[in-house]
Amino acid sequence: MKKLVILCVAFISIAAHSQDPNRPKLVVGVVVDQMRWDYLYRFYNRYENNGFRRLLREGFSCENTFIPYTPTYTAPGHTSIYTGSVPALHGIMGNSWYDEKQKKEVYCTDDSSVNTVGSSSTAGKMSPKNMWSTTITDELRLATNFRNKTIAIALKDRGSILPGGHSANAAYWFDNASGGWISSTFYMQELPAWVKKMNERKLPDTYLGQDWNTLYPLNTYKQSTPDSNRYEKRLGTEDYTFPHLTSKITVNKYESFRTTPFGNSYTFEMAKAAIEAEQLGKRGLTDFLAVSFSSPDYIGHAFGPNSVEVEDTYLRFDKELARFLNYLDAHLGKGQYLLFLTADHGVAHNPVFLEDHNIHSGVLNGWGSRRQLNDSLEKKFGVKNLIAAISNYQLFFDDELIVQNKLEIKALKKYVTQLYLLQPGVSAIVDLQNMDDFPLPVKVKTMLTNGYNQRLSGDMQVVFRPEYFESMRLGSTHGAWNPYDSHIPLIWFGWKIKPGKLNKEVYMTDIAPTVGALLNIQMPNATIGKVIEEVLR
Repeated sequence: MKKLVILCVAFISIAAHSQDPNRPKLVVGVVVDQMRWDYLYRFYNRYENNGFRRLLREGFSCENTFIPYTPTYTAPGHTSIYTGSVPALHGIMGNSWYDEKQKKEVYCTDDSSVNTVGSSSTAGKMSPKNMWSTTITDELRLATNFRNKTIAIALKDRGSILPGGHSANAAYWFDNASGGWISSTFYMQELPAWVKKMNERKLPDTYLGQDWNTLYPLNTYKQSTPDSNRYEKRLGTEDYTFPHLTSKITVNKYESFRTTPFGNSYTFEMAKAAIEAEQLGKRGLTDFLAVSFSSPDYIGHAFGPNSVEVEDTYLRFDKELARFLNYLDAHLGKGQYLLFLTADHGVAHNPVFLEDHNIHSGVLNGWGSRRQLNDSLEKKFGVKNLIAAISNYQLFFDDELIVQNKLEIKALKKYVTQLYLLQPGVSAIVDLQNMDDFPLPVKVKTMLTNGYNQRLSGDMQVVFRPEYFESMRLGSTHGAWNPYDSHIPLIWFGWKIKPGKLNKEVYMTDIAPTVGALLNIQMPNATIGKVIEEVLR
């Protein structure tokens, strides 16, 4: 009898610590910052077999995945991926936005109530407090009664903090002051020993010391513009052509480090260190690693999507991705982890590049600044500073001034509309409080609606013509509704994923509920996306 009791206790103990057969050991969310969907195929012939090609071959690709709101920026992108929601509901309106009550610009993850951990800088005074909703990482924590682990990693604070959610065990991001990984007291009081050890290696210095040359002979980069052209910014104090002598950069060198593919290498190293040190996927519960690769965004902004720098970055990323997948196979076992790869937004072509190829594009040449608009409004209505701010293509009127001077808001909006429509690069300027009456295509109106938050948004929104910008001659940018900014990759890979491809239009907001369905957990509490059923078949 005593032996039977011992066997029963042993069986119960083993069962309690065994992996739930309905969930993978680890979920890995990969966000490539500023990755256009067409990069999957534009450089396909140069990718190796076990990186992007393997994901496309063995995974399930949702080829027409779109962002369903504006503005298409980093912070709302990461938030919408992990919440299954939109700025109208999750509250992350942009990387920053104008706060009418405080009368100032607010950064998405700013939190003055917490302090930096791992550095003497203020770069760690961050938390997810401005995000209104839960994330799929939060919901997994809730589903396991907070026994599983969620670790989030990115060079950018917003690329780490927002995916990690409110209940992450840790979020880590890169600090320019110390050249290492930091966190905040929202998560911990001291960096774990393994992160300190990572920082002690001083890998950014090692990477910068190698200089950045092309992976292959320069003349083989056929999908890019000539290396010497008039579309690009400089890297740090260096020239804008290869080789980039990163070893010579001494001023703001860690800021320049972000604008190299070495930033991706560093992030991959941190991801593997986290898996090993935190024993992710090996504790009998489903853990979550949210990792965002920020360097492609810095590089794209500096050099534009048609540059040799961007092509080289993705060829290097492909090789590192292949090694990472092999690492996960060896560490956790093939088919034992669920991975999705997507992007927070795309990027536009450089307008000068397009002009050189007879494709309509242009800039407003600085027109539309707050000062310029206020000068025009003062001449018309006799009141200074009627526009309090311009943020995320939105205009904020000063309501107090309007009331004090007994002005009609309709008259102000009508006049501003006339001013904007005189500009050839403007397609429309929309009254955000009366969008139902505005004759816009349904898709564009839906994106504006999803990006409108009654508490946080402005009064009017500018919609530019395709490939037109406020002011940009070098590098590139993003933020608009157009497909170049809103069409992103989405590939599912690993646990229970069958190879396939879907051309039906789906959305960034569908990722979180689909992860929830795969894991048999609740979707985040502001989700409006739907499960992509084809992924589950």
